[in-house]
Amino acid sequence: MENIDIRQSIKNNFKDSDIEEIKDSIESSIEDSDEITLPGLGVFFEILWNNSTDKQKEEILKIIKNNI
Repeated sequence: MENIDIRQSIKNNFKDSDIEEIKDSIESSIEDSDEITLPGLGVFFEILWNNSTDKQKEEILKIIKNNI
């Protein structure tokens, strides 16, 4: 069985995408409530989190907490 690096696969799938294509993909994944897209959204969240300042992370956490 081949090992698949989901993170790298997602990044490769979107590396040539423009902002609108990425936005459309995120929005359609959320609208469709498609369980298959959750890993991709998780990779996007990981990228966001890893490239956010501590202040931005606090804001992200507040948004999540206030909407759970």
